[in-house]
Amino acid sequence: MKIISWLEQIDRQILLFINGHHSSFWDSVMWFSSSITGWFPLYAFIIIVLIVKLKRQSWWLLILILPLILLSDQLSSSVIRPLVMRPRPSHTPGLENLLHYVNNYRGGDYGFVSAHTFNVFSVSFYLFFTTRKEIRWLPYLLFPWACLVAYSRLYLGVHYPSDEVVPFLLSIFLAYGMSRIYFYVKNDYHYKI
Repeated sequence: MKIISWLEQIDRQILLFINGHHSSFWDSVMWFSSSITGWFPLYAFIIIVLIVKLKRQSWWLLILILPLILLSDQLSSSVIRPLVMRPRPSHTPGLENLLHYVNNYRGGDYGFVSAHTFNVFSVSFYLFFTTRKEIRWLPYLLFPWACLVAYSRLYLGVHYPSDEVVPFLLSIFLAYGMSRIYFYVKNDYHYKI
């Protein structure tokens, strides 16, 4: 019990430190970083790069991103959160009034685990596992993007650090599993779509 209490205390201290270092400039940056639609140009760029570099091979690669995101999103929102029912820091009595909020955004009731983080790291690891030989520079774009999204959730005060670490770890396994499906399709069907 002492270890859990100690970990919760560290979780809270890191959150308060990150959330406490704010400014109007960083409020705008982190608000943008947490938005899904704000990243559409990056998504479009990645899709274009995959199509140009991998040609026909890109189709199955891109198609499998849809079930990957669906799985990561549903695991976080419909499985883990209802099981754990850990309130977000923005809904935790004694903590919610200590946090800085951007645009009064506080998120839903439960925050363990972060769906944003699970989704972006799942896609990042999936594309890393599947394209690291063909597009060696892509991880240098994907992982900073994913880290920025995860950090923004702490900055906005809607997740604890552990809400970010757990989906980061889970995303590795989920992305690896989906990459195995991709390679199975690639090797057995030779992209006969």
